Amino acid sequence: MGTKGKIGVFDSGYGGLTILRSFIDRLPQYDYIYLGDNARAPYGNKSFDLIYEYTLEGVKFLFDQGCELVVLACNTASAKALRTIQQNDLIAMKTSKRVLGVIRPSTEEIGKLSKSGVIGILGTEGTVQSKSYLIELEKLSPSTLAFQQACPLWVPLIEANAYNTDAGRLIIKADIDRLFQQNNSIDVIVLACTHYPIIKQIIEEFVPPEVIVLAQGPLVAEKLEDYLNRHTAFNHKFTRQGTILCYTTETEGFFGQHASDIFGEPLCAQHIELTS
Repeated sequence: MGTKGKIGVFDSGYGGLTILRSFIDRLPQYDYIYLGDNARAPYGNKSFDLIYEYTLEGVKFLFDQGCELVVLACNTASAKALRTIQQNDLIAMKTSKRVLGVIRPSTEEIGKLSKSGVIGILGTEGTVQSKSYLIELEKLSPSTLAFQQACPLWVPLIEANAYNTDAGRLIIKADIDRLFQQNNSIDVIVLACTHYPIIKQIIEEFVPPEVIVLAQGPLVAEKLEDYLNRHTAFNHKFTRQGTILCYTTETEGFFGQHASDIFGEPLCAQHIELTS
């Protein structure tokens, strides 16, 4: 049967817990390892080379912990590191392990949901600058018009638990207003950062009631289930005891204090340091 392993979930901070939550809700039988690079978050305003370096360190760590598959539950990492890791690093490692991202699973569904054919994308500076969503939409839904808005302060607000303050809400509203100033026919908004579902209710307060605000977690979980069902030999590589193990580059107490609120149940993590 060969060595069996786990599913790894990597994020720059806490946002990936929204993806992990959706994985466990849909696929509770698998064993998961979560790694949050909280000490170096946010990734959105960092250079391409640095994001790639950090992401590869995270992937290698999860591989070393026995993960057969790593999902980059971070749009910035998916935009700026995934392709290079898939096309260069995995080949150089001569491994059958795999790395997937969150952008393609999201773009596969976006165009189907919009009645106006006009969608909005809210993301980090790194994700917006990469144009990854625009590139994928051009392939998968070329008739869909897409408008992007970078929200550079949202992840720091979320990580600091300051998003529901008066100042935080003003910042969120201002970025949403900038998106609609580009085109007021937008009827679907994609939260192109896995942190953003944490503030989904606040976002919905500032958009017209008919606008769909789309969190990625359920979409990515559905696509992961489909992927595993289609790749049966690969699917047999995973252990199934329903366990969760978490690691963080921040302190264990700091992680647990914030992560449990986001995840919806207590989470503890072991502290680690990432190196190349």
